[in-house]
Amino acid sequence: MIRPDLTLPIPEHITAAHFIGIGGSGMSGLARMFLDRGIRVSGSDRADSANLRALAALGADVHVGHDAAHLGDADTVVHTGAIWPDNPEFVTAKQRGLAVIHRSQALHWLIGGRRLVSVAGAHGKTTSTGMIVTALQALDADPTFVSGGVITQLGTSSATGSDDLFVIEADESDGTFLLYDTSIALITNVDPDHLDHYGTAEAFDDAFARFANKAREAVVISADDPGALRVAERITHAQVITFGRAAGADVRVTDIRTDGPVAFTLTHGGTHVRAQLHEPGAHNAINAAGAAAVLLTLGYGLAAAVRALEGFAGTARRFQLHGDVRGVSVYDDYAHHPTEVAAALAAARTVVGSGRLIALHQPHTYSRTQQMHREFAHVLETGADQTVVLDVYGAREDPIPGVTGALVSDDFADAAQVHFVADWQQAADYTASIARAGDFIITLGCGNVNLIIPQLLAALAAGTTSEG
Repeated sequence: MIRPDLTLPIPEHITAAHFIGIGGSGMSGLARMFLDRGIRVSGSDRADSANLRALAALGADVHVGHDAAHLGDADTVVHTGAIWPDNPEFVTAKQRGLAVIHRSQALHWLIGGRRLVSVAGAHGKTTSTGMIVTALQALDADPTFVSGGVITQLGTSSATGSDDLFVIEADESDGTFLLYDTSIALITNVDPDHLDHYGTAEAFDDAFARFANKAREAVVISADDPGALRVAERITHAQVITFGRAAGADVRVTDIRTDGPVAFTLTHGGTHVRAQLHEPGAHNAINAAGAAAVLLTLGYGLAAAVRALEGFAGTARRFQLHGDVRGVSVYDDYAHHPTEVAAALAAARTVVGSGRLIALHQPHTYSRTQQMHREFAHVLETGADQTVVLDVYGAREDPIPGVTGALVSDDFADAAQVHFVADWQQAADYTASIARAGDFIITLGCGNVNLIIPQLLAALAAGTTSEG
């Protein structure tokens, strides 16, 4: 991987931009916004995808595979941290003296001097960003936004609005969320992660404190999360708004009902408003409280904010239903940290009824798997009835000897509850073979585990499920 060098200058004017890794959800969103600005866009990725085809339809010159010839006449090259230093396009761009910037710097360039809402946290960023954006639109605002995932009712992860307001999902994984000139900072939680970058949990906390204290207007932060409470002790900002279940939260969540789509009450300043979302899970009530606190900070009333938030229809790869075959429902979720996996399984449990939960888990990155395999095993064993573990999705990392998906499965107390299968077709076939009518299968991971779903649906269709 390439660590971002945020000391490199960002060009003042960009005429033609080339994106290395243009097919990713974040990079494709940036590329669309560059096209909106009238900038010529080209790009490449290692595999074809719907994002590449959509960008091509909008006028981008896209390529499958990396080759220096793809740079064309670009004056600026935008890259992700997930490419390697020997990428031929990256190497040639450096040799030519082109402006080579990290995707976070490209986003910084797009933001300019607009009023910025930055959503950060180890979990819940994409959902919270989607909630804020769709609620603002329901309240007749027109923000520009960049999210880490497709917002379901908008069908896109980014769009250029007419207002001065800009809403982003700010990435803490590599420290680039400190680059932005944020007006309102939302911190959903601070669960130590990305220690391959930060080294220690202390450094991770410190980055969030710096992010909060840099905010121009206000900081909105969880009143429940232990990590957020640690960070709050370091915040010196004059305007801090808390949210959550805690008795002292400024925007408090109470009376949560999880028997289906989550319902709850939000309280602020003596005003109580009952809410119901389309999505299940108590964690989404907490996400909604954080989004409501941001809307209050922007000047909206609590009742108006709640009614607007109730229209949120979710984001892609967050508890997303892909099909129902022979009475077996197949969902996908982006959860890739033990806390997220636990929340996804808890949400699924509220709607599965008498059926069983079968988790199909793809560990994400070798370093996280090495550090957290015991935690993953615990939440999967306690949250799911059966678990199938795939091998590790390495993403930006080189393999670590001895670190495979078997680290997770080997930590189950009950070996009968788990099955490690490295081969995807065998994993799909095995998962389908143990499913019966009424069960939920949920794929878990932020790598490419969602791509196994067609194989899984086909295996279900070809097999026979029992009535239990």
